[in-house]
Parts: sequence; C-alpha cells; structure tokens
Amino acid sequence: MTEPEFTATGVRIDRWPRSLTRAGEVRIEDGRLSLLTSYGSEIDSAPVASVRAGRPWFAKPDETVATVNGTRYRLTMDGPRDRTKGPGRFLEALRNAAGKKESGAGTRR
Repeated sequence: MTEPEFTATGVRIDRWPRSLTRAGEVRIEDGRLSLLTSYGSEIDSAPVASVRAGRPWFAKPDETVATVNGTRYRLTMDGPRDRTKGPGRFLEALRNAAGKKESGAGTRR
C-alpha cells in the first residue's frame, strides 16, 4: 500500500445546504481524490484529473470548494492553524497529482 500524497482528517464536508460530516477525511492517493466520513466510509471519489477545486472569493480562510462527479462540496480544513493540512496545501497536492497523471509519471516503461 502506498503512502497518500495528501491526507487531512477532521474536515467538515458539506454538500449544500447539508453537512455530511464534521470530522471527515480528504485523501489523495494513487491519482484519486476520496472524501470519507469519520467512520471511513466513502462519500465520493474520482480521479484527480476530473476534480475541479478552488477557493471562491466568498470562502473563509479555511474553506475550499471541490466539484467531484458533478457534485459541489465545501471542505472546511484547519488551514490557519496547520499549514500542512489547509486548503492551500490541498489545492497544491491536487494540482501535483493531476500533473503526474497527465505526464505519465510513475508508469513503468
């Protein structure tokens, strides 16, 4: 089993207008983004190349919005307190993982 490229726990995951979990997990592993509940069951997942994510102008400093399989999720992470798990680190990891998949990095020749 490989080490996840990004993982953040204690993430509040909302699908407007409803909260799905207040202590979920966001994980990028093997070219896939997974949104998990606090119990580890999958809310949604998709290849990183098909995920759209960003920080809209109205978002708080610890929030980001991700569209996974056509569904918009608001992810609230511990950004200001923990720089390794914040929204900026998540967006950076998502871009890096998508770049690896597009360039074919990690494939054996």
